[in-house]
Amino acid sequence: MFRKILIANRGEIAVRVLRACRELGIATVVAHSEADRNSLAVALADQAICIGPAASDGSYLNIPNIVSAALVTGADAIHPGYGFLAENAYLAEICAQYGLTFIGPPPEVLERFGDKVGARKLMQQAGVPIIPGSDEACCSLDDARQAAEAIGYPVMLKAVAGGGGRGMRVARDAAELARVFPIAQLEAQAHFANGGLYLERLLAHARHVEVQIVADRYGHMIHLGERDCTAQRRHQKLVEEAPSPALTPELRQQMGALAVRGAQAAGYQTVGTMEFLLDEQRRYYFIEANCRIQVEHPVTEMVTGLDLVKEQIRLASGQPLRWRQEEVAWRGHAIECRVTAEDPAADFTPDAGLVEAFHAPGGPGIRVDSHLFSGYTTPPYYDSLLAKIIAWGTGREEAIARLQGALRECRVYGVKTNLAFQLALLDHEAFRRGDLDVRFVEEHLTALQGERPLAREAALSR
Repeated sequence: MFRKILIANRGEIAVRVLRACRELGIATVVAHSEADRNSLAVALADQAICIGPAASDGSYLNIPNIVSAALVTGADAIHPGYGFLAENAYLAEICAQYGLTFIGPPPEVLERFGDKVGARKLMQQAGVPIIPGSDEACCSLDDARQAAEAIGYPVMLKAVAGGGGRGMRVARDAAELARVFPIAQLEAQAHFANGGLYLERLLAHARHVEVQIVADRYGHMIHLGERDCTAQRRHQKLVEEAPSPALTPELRQQMGALAVRGAQAAGYQTVGTMEFLLDEQRRYYFIEANCRIQVEHPVTEMVTGLDLVKEQIRLASGQPLRWRQEEVAWRGHAIECRVTAEDPAADFTPDAGLVEAFHAPGGPGIRVDSHLFSGYTTPPYYDSLLAKIIAWGTGREEAIARLQGALRECRVYGVKTNLAFQLALLDHEAFRRGDLDVRFVEEHLTALQGERPLAREAALSR
């Protein structure tokens, strides 16, 4: 097991990893930017080291600074959290060169899944269904036109080298393709230093379902069931739940087995997710793999009773997987809401500033993962996530009711939040029925931003 881990991240995930290390008896170093000098993670860590200025390209994305910080502080492993460098193959390679363990898959696996076109081909060879799409990257509009004509409109443009909704655009005809292609290409280049795009046929009424996998370096792999991430806005997840209300037991077993088969074909190790779209006929298609711990990992922890972050650390240290597939049991239902510093009334414009007071909710089945505290100033340079509120119940109705109560109890004073918007989403009849697709939030945005939720927002954030 590791003696000391450098946590190369910030916010709630840095605190989450730090707590897991503490339970495992591992010393921690938090690598922080100048803007995060007074953060909760820095205050809780055994040691902290500044790795650069507020801008992430000089700190959280600065590989030489991060590796140097690990060496200087005597860390023997680096945990990248999610986002930033969590799926960066070059960082994983540099860690190996300097005798550090990258807590994630090996660099060759990151490269296989980092190339989205190559990953599609690999999954197809492994017998995992993929969405009809382009076989090669489209580096010009002419390439994209030819691919779209072969696939058939409407199509979805995606970045070859990235994910998280960056570089994604819909084109319903040739004219729209000509308009959105350069925008998607510029966004992909800016975020991933690679402007290559690929095309997939657009699934108009799909659900987003991901399967959690866990694997050791000795060839043993299991899945921990699925999470439903269909409630999204601009390809960014808002609410996640486990199990999915759309899956039958038979379909759950099929998707889990295929996720394991696909991940094994890539030589996957530690924890990760295999992402799928589920169409109206309950046909599922692989879209990408996330080679890291996910923001929404707590819902799987709540229904399985397993600690994914501690298991991720154990597996990276070389320990074998401790369970067989038949030993995994699921209990109840869990739902997570992402609380962000955004103003839903102003097109979700990010807000930042002094958190005058913060009150976290509680009660049976409630978990809060957050880095907030009263008197904390949220920096404007990073993601707007403030907290994750997770509710567990014996069934989906109880989980929703508990989560609604927790959202109403939560108080964040000083910055605007999306608390009331999330309440309106959970209140919507279609959500309560579990009857939605990835377009649901966009199609009902005006209703979700109506007078009632905005009045709540004012009351909750005053």
